[in-house]
Amino acid sequence: MYRIFEPSNKYNSRIKIIDEYFCFKKAIDTNQNGLNHLIYKSINNENMNAKERFNRALNHQKTDRLPVTTHHILDSFMDKYMPGKDVQDFFDEFKLDPICWISATKPNKGEYYDPTQGKLGFLETARICSDNWRFETITLDGYNFPTKRLNIITPDKTLSMVLQSNIHTSWISERLIKEKNDIDIIAKYITSPLCDIDAINKAAADFGNRGMLRGSMLFFDGLGQPGCWQDAACLFGIQELIMATFEDPDWVHAFLRILMEHKLPYVRSMKGANYDLIDHGGGDASTTVISPDIFDDFVAFYDEPLVVAAHEAGQKVVYHTCGGMMPILENIADMKVDAMETFTPEGMGGDTILAEAKRRIGAKVCMIGGFDQFHFFTGCTEKETRAEVRRCFEETGEGGGFILSPSDHFFDADFNLIKAFSDEARKCTY
Repeated sequence: MYRIFEPSNKYNSRIKIIDEYFCFKKAIDTNQNGLNHLIYKSINNENMNAKERFNRALNHQKTDRLPVTTHHILDSFMDKYMPGKDVQDFFDEFKLDPICWISATKPNKGEYYDPTQGKLGFLETARICSDNWRFETITLDGYNFPTKRLNIITPDKTLSMVLQSNIHTSWISERLIKEKNDIDIIAKYITSPLCDIDAINKAAADFGNRGMLRGSMLFFDGLGQPGCWQDAACLFGIQELIMATFEDPDWVHAFLRILMEHKLPYVRSMKGANYDLIDHGGGDASTTVISPDIFDDFVAFYDEPLVVAAHEAGQKVVYHTCGGMMPILENIADMKVDAMETFTPEGMGGDTILAEAKRRIGAKVCMIGGFDQFHFFTGCTEKETRAEVRRCFEETGEGGGFILSPSDHFFDADFNLIKAFSDEARKCTY
């Protein structure tokens, strides 16, 4: 059934119930008593499914209750605490509003999938090759952590980085950009992956109304992140990148422009993909790492066009800064993103004051995160965890537009505290 609500004034509502079979042909306009409860529930946001709850929050609207979820669930957490189960089992176990993360690439004209890639890792997408942009992976022995070298072979030069990992995460121990003219090789030969809409929409159909489908801006191959600045930091090193903004700003602008132009075709090709939210940004754009001036001149200048392109493709965007945010709250919101995360508290290494953040930007964006998982998922009482949930809701929940979530990953947790977190959040109603 399609249900269209038409409030006529403050005290009276009319409802048209349009059957799918007679859609646009037959409508029933009624105020019969049998529909009073249905009207009441719609007006008061009762009985939403998780997808509706998320999307109303993203649109700054009140929901039946506080949406409550979590950041990515690490494989190491699942292996340790819920062996044999998957991420959706985690959401079911703790009665959280589910999220499904998926990104999928497909080749552009004249390109093809990397035949050497093998099984995709956490949040990894299929690499796209051309005859001028090929990959070679070499396992390296003699290190304390699993280590591999990723070569990107081009007609002019082979670019190379070294990747390491442990049970929790991966990192780059040797950067790809070793000489400044390496960015010219990237600009000349890098491929232009597109969004695989069929794969995304199949995942969306399978997930249904269960929860939110989240994707991402295109990462650089190997180990990148959504934002242009964050990608550059991975490829060149954040300290080196910051210094270059002072010593050679033109080169940094050229580098960021290349990365932005690499991402744009993918973002534009998202039109028709049934995502609920697209990830953008990265922790190296936070003010625990860079100044507001660097953010304005080098981060927002290249990340905002991707937001515009995503909106033109019909997608909503969340900007992620896992670190300091307070000095740049308005700067991020001015990029016209739909949501911001993670609102990391001081106890987790951030600087967020939730009530102040809500006052300053709560009318512009949906706020996601805010919960201190380090101190309230371990080493405290259930009462303390519940009190922290209430504090977050009281400071940020007014008027809607807030999704409660841990402010980043967690490696360990007391199940009783996660249950208290979820249970108390579900009691927070508007």
